[in-house]
Amino acid sequence: MDHLLTLRKIQTTDYDFLKSILQNQPLMLLGWGKIYTDIEVVRWYNRVQKEYNSNGYSYYIVEKKHLNQPVGIAGLLKTTINEREYTEIAYIIKKEFQGHGYATLISKQLIDLAFNKFKLTQVIAQSNPKNLASQKIIQNIGMTYEFSYLRQQNKQYVKHWVYSIKASSNASKD
Repeated sequence: MDHLLTLRKIQTTDYDFLKSILQNQPLMLLGWGKIYTDIEVVRWYNRVQKEYNSNGYSYYIVEKKHLNQPVGIAGLLKTTINEREYTEIAYIIKKEFQGHGYATLISKQLIDLAFNKFKLTQVIAQSNPKNLASQKIIQNIGMTYEFSYLRQQNKQYVKHWVYSIKASSNASKD
């Protein structure tokens, strides 16, 4: 099983792949609570490009190394929860690639990127309590539960759990 994955910045040539994720009902409803229209995919892409310019990071295409085969998207994202700013890791792995350890591997790479390249001191992850697979991944990468809150998704409030890891606690896990 090939677990070598790379992250690369999203490009305009990735539009069809982005649509295959952002318009995938089972993937999107569980994680994001909505499905994107074609126009919203373009807006999402444009927002990612702005985040690269302002933060140095955002979402990336996750690819199998040496094959250039995309398996999902993942990234470091600035977010505000209860009026406090955080940087979170987020990922969506296409269904046919789930269950192979890709989300765990890429989450570890994102944490390493956050702490070693971007010198962040803490990273969080959010999970809908119904998303048991995501919670397992979050715990496997060394994150600990911090708090829950109601997150607005598609005009509804949905309970989310927030986990975190600090740069100092990550160093001991290598």
